[in-house]
Amino acid sequence: MELGSRIVRTDVACTVCGCVCDDLRVTAEGGRIVAAEGACDLARPWFLGQTSHIDGRPELNGIPVDWDVAYARAAAILKAARAPLVYGLSRSTTEGQRAAVALADFLGATIDTTASSGHAPSIVALQQVGESTCTLGEVKQRADFVLFWGCDPVATHPRHIERYCPPAAPIFVVDSEETATAKIAEILLRIPPDRNWDALWTLRMLAKGIACEASPELVALAARMKAGRFGVVFFGSGLTRGRLAHRTVEALLQLVTDLNDHTEPDTRRRFYARRLRRYGDIAGADSVLTWQTGYPFGVNFATGYPRYNPGEFTAPELLARGEVDAALILGSETIFDLPSNAQAALRDLPMIVIGGARPTEDEGRGTLFFPTAVYGIHRPGTAYRMDEIAIPLRVLLPSDSPSDADVLGEIHRRLSGTV
Repeated sequence: MELGSRIVRTDVACTVCGCVCDDLRVTAEGGRIVAAEGACDLARPWFLGQTSHIDGRPELNGIPVDWDVAYARAAAILKAARAPLVYGLSRSTTEGQRAAVALADFLGATIDTTASSGHAPSIVALQQVGESTCTLGEVKQRADFVLFWGCDPVATHPRHIERYCPPAAPIFVVDSEETATAKIAEILLRIPPDRNWDALWTLRMLAKGIACEASPELVALAARMKAGRFGVVFFGSGLTRGRLAHRTVEALLQLVTDLNDHTEPDTRRRFYARRLRRYGDIAGADSVLTWQTGYPFGVNFATGYPRYNPGEFTAPELLARGEVDAALILGSETIFDLPSNAQAALRDLPMIVIGGARPTEDEGRGTLFFPTAVYGIHRPGTAYRMDEIAIPLRVLLPSDSPSDADVLGEIHRRLSGTV
């Protein structure tokens, strides 16, 4: 809808977090966004900071350079590298992620996503024991039991409960401390991080009716789980940290399987576990890498075909071991997901940063920086919600700046000699 120079868009999708809420009403005027109705406290300042103008030209060591010079330098860095790393992808969309995979394949590089410092243990766990899946729409319409384990959506995904939890469904929280979500929950069960595995296995025994030592709180929680007709556990970083985090997530996924094992003919219980994903399109990065390479993260092309081995081909470990000689970062903010030793290693490497905030000099980063158009603001695209539902992104503001897919494609063309 256009009102003079004012443009109002409805059903706008937001990619700030994994909820990818697609019901916003955004108003643009004078080349900038002036209102974002329905946006949460995390998304509103992000939308209001968007304009049609993308600041400046590429930078080489903090000095603006022409685009042709920047492309030539990027191609030279990657051509000289013997063990390059492509990392990030969670702030891109399907289009940029496909271009990143194609470039990594051509280079014989390792490509990894922010999952390697987040939900990688969850992915490894579901590869071992499988998972029962449902959409957030099904949760909204059917759930009568909602549990948040090791996550705080009120703080990290502000509209998640509003949009995807039935108002009548009781909310339970399992965490090591009282969070913002715990304050609105019916029950908070405090469990230290190093006791999550024990608690989940105790719940498994209780769900199966096996006699065991259990606290009254766990007994009551198991009873509420078994009494539900449609239950869901959303889990986050509280379960995905630590050396054996994948075993903890395995225990949760197996608990869900136990609750879906109906030994009584009249039982119609359905139970699910869903990852509370952080970035707007980290689920898309998983999906694109999987259908392009067969693997969801930590993929190495050095031998001419994709190989997958978490811990060997994941960015934090590669950087810490000094096994990278050049890095291409898709989305500058994803650098901060890396452990401190990996961030320190990046400072000593030739680095290409595509999109996101312009690196500052005191960060010691940004050997080469490409400013890019933003998907869902300046470019259309496709983002995946945390439940792997594809959400289309629309143009809100016109811009002539290239997207990250455009930049990656041009670098690829120069390396392949097709320019």
